[in-house]
Amino acid sequence: MEHARTLDFKSINIDLVYGLPKQTLETLAHTLDRIAALRPGRMAIYGYAHLPERFKAQRLIHREDLPDQAMRMAMVQLAIQKLNQAGYRYIGMDHFALPEDDLAIALERGTLRRNFMGYTAMPGDDLIGLGVSAISAIGPSYSQNHRELKPWRQAIEAGRLPTARGIELRGDDTLQRAVIMELMCQGQLEFQSIGDRFLIDPQEYFRHELEGLQRFIEAGLVLRDESGIQVTPVGRYFLRSIAMVFDRHAQLRRRQREQQRLLEETGATPVAVEARLAAASDAGRAGANDDDAGTPTRRVIPLHDERPGLTLVK
Repeated sequence: MEHARTLDFKSINIDLVYGLPKQTLETLAHTLDRIAALRPGRMAIYGYAHLPERFKAQRLIHREDLPDQAMRMAMVQLAIQKLNQAGYRYIGMDHFALPEDDLAIALERGTLRRNFMGYTAMPGDDLIGLGVSAISAIGPSYSQNHRELKPWRQAIEAGRLPTARGIELRGDDTLQRAVIMELMCQGQLEFQSIGDRFLIDPQEYFRHELEGLQRFIEAGLVLRDESGIQVTPVGRYFLRSIAMVFDRHAQLRRRQREQQRLLEETGATPVAVEARLAAASDAGRAGANDDDAGTPTRRVIPLHDERPGLTLVK
């Protein structure tokens, strides 16, 4: 890190992972103390995701060696405490920065942005991803390169873009994205600003979502008045959950899972379960009932025949 600073690197970021096999509060505290002493401008603390069905190497890990959920929560609290004591400011979504870092300055000025790589102080909405598994965001579209080296290399050698899948935003997807970005980056949503931008009455348009915020308001994580929504300092630690209230696609999937669970618990047949879920999905897309009114549709971009049924990369 010192060498990087002598080469005039403006900011240095370090990613840390909690919830690792055999990791304890003591070992995590030791790591945090050592890293904080090096004073990187930014740090991100991510939770380990155990997905052995997707990543072959993870099959060597014994589940009993992984911290349980209570321990993972304790690790998060420890990281927040340690980094706050070391002078780092919580930016949001697992990111921390020193007060003099561009991220902290952008947060203070209200110019903070977010993309697939995390938070950034740089302006611009388009992002071009290069390399295996890279994600690009250009205009109202998202695309991802092949996640495996072989097909990615074959596409490059054949003179083709190595894009495996993609999706185009339609309907009110861009509106949802704007609202979510405002909450994740600025920690607030001004009704007049978003209303003027998209020619809507936000309090009417998002009436169901605003009702869904009530549990966060009661918990002291969100404030709401006639002018808009404000995430409290404690609420910034729950930005992901707060912003997800405005993701209608995520809410539709959640309702489908709940319906499936309830139907299965009542002994419904697989045919009945499938029919009920299909009906719920159709109602959500068409806005056929009041609860799902305005749920947008997306047009999938079939970039390669071998990758049908593409989905949004988030």
